[in-house]
Amino acid sequence: MEELIAKRYLKAIKQRSNAESMQEIALIFSILSEAFNNKKFIQIINNPDVSRDQKSEILLAAVKSAGHKDVENLIKLLAEHNRINIIPAIAEVMRKDIAKTNKVYNGIVYSDSVVDSKVMEDLGNGLGSKFNSKISLKLVKDNFNGIKVDVEDLGVEISFSKARINNQMIEHIIKAI
Repeated sequence: MEELIAKRYLKAIKQRSNAESMQEIALIFSILSEAFNNKKFIQIINNPDVSRDQKSEILLAAVKSAGHKDVENLIKLLAEHNRINIIPAIAEVMRKDIAKTNKVYNGIVYSDSVVDSKVMEDLGNGLGSKFNSKISLKLVKDNFNGIKVDVEDLGVEISFSKARINNQMIEHIIKAI
């Protein structure tokens, strides 16, 4: 639900902004969304004793140094309609939209062993050429017995499991006999 509402706000922001301005707004909302990971901040935002205006003032004080009027107006609008809690959703929708527009994506490689940086770069370049985009990959140590590449924004997940390959080899040998 929040994502659908965030997409409406994104559509309005895109109509008023160019690509450079979108980058700035996305950065501001990304930083604001990090505040929602703080328990004390969440307590203040969800506290019914804190008025809409006070919540709005807290957020406006946080973005005042950026000097971006569109962001300030959007925060006022969100506070007015009791939608401050969708700021992280707006940040995520903006990040995905910019990634899609620029065709620059981040992915994660899960493996139980160390993967060489050259292999990571080759995987990113190979996937990037397949999808006509630039893909940066980051390694995450996991207990996955093989290697799994996940580029969530593209909806791509590729995995090579050692156990699965062994099972397929056994099946192939049995069929050959």
